[in-house]
Amino acid sequence: MLHIEENNMRAEYDFSGGVRRKHYRAMQGGYTVTIHKSDGTTVTKDVIPKEGAVVIEPDIRAYFPDSESVNRALRCLIPLLLKKRRTKAKKFMGQNR
Repeated sequence: MLHIEENNMRAEYDFSGGVRRKHYRAMQGGYTVTIHKSDGTTVTKDVIPKEGAVVIEPDIRAYFPDSESVNRALRCLIPLLLKKRRTKAKKFMGQNR
């Protein structure tokens, strides 16, 4: 667990009743941010993830801090996935004889 000094969290913030990932799925579909300025005006912004955006969960993010590390790991998995598909196809073809 992080200490208040490490993450700049104020002592008066209380998240003890919070629910992790409560809005995760909804946020992936896009969301609206409304900013109420001190001069009384309001700015509304729609935030929509870019096409093809992939959201990495926090526990995984610690191991893959940037796009390069994610892509490198996924490229290592591709040959394994292809091998698994070929094995399934051979089993399927064997059943149809």
